[in-house]
Amino acid sequence: MMKAHYLGHVVFYVKDLGRSLAFYRDLLGFKEVGRIFNGLAAALTSGRTHHELLLIQVGEAPGPLVGHRRGLYHIGIKIGDSLDELRAAKHELEAAGIPIDGMSDHTVSQSLYLRDPDGNEVELYVDADESLWKDNPAAVLSPIKSLHL
Repeated sequence: MMKAHYLGHVVFYVKDLGRSLAFYRDLLGFKEVGRIFNGLAAALTSGRTHHELLLIQVGEAPGPLVGHRRGLYHIGIKIGDSLDELRAAKHELEAAGIPIDGMSDHTVSQSLYLRDPDGNEVELYVDADESLWKDNPAAVLSPIKSLHL
């Protein structure tokens, strides 16, 4: 049976990345590990893992990303450390009739994407070996690849 290890990260759509970084990085003390999306998104960590927070600037809602609003984009829940655990979770979700919206290889982690009963996006992931990111959390910014389980 699948087990949530911990809430791994939160992704927010924000109006102004600089303003949000001033809050999360400069005031609350998260460390910025790098930028993606032509500088419009920043990954941050407290040091526990490769990232616990991803901020994506969308400007005025709905913004340049059609259909996106400011606020919560998705949450990431760590469910293990191996592709076998992710594969088992996929089978469990399918048996429960939960559609899988997508699967991605993020280098530092591999993920399933689905929706909760209210339509909120949930990422279930397993971490890759920490040697891939422990000394270089910026590895979280690697290009996303397709995942086939």
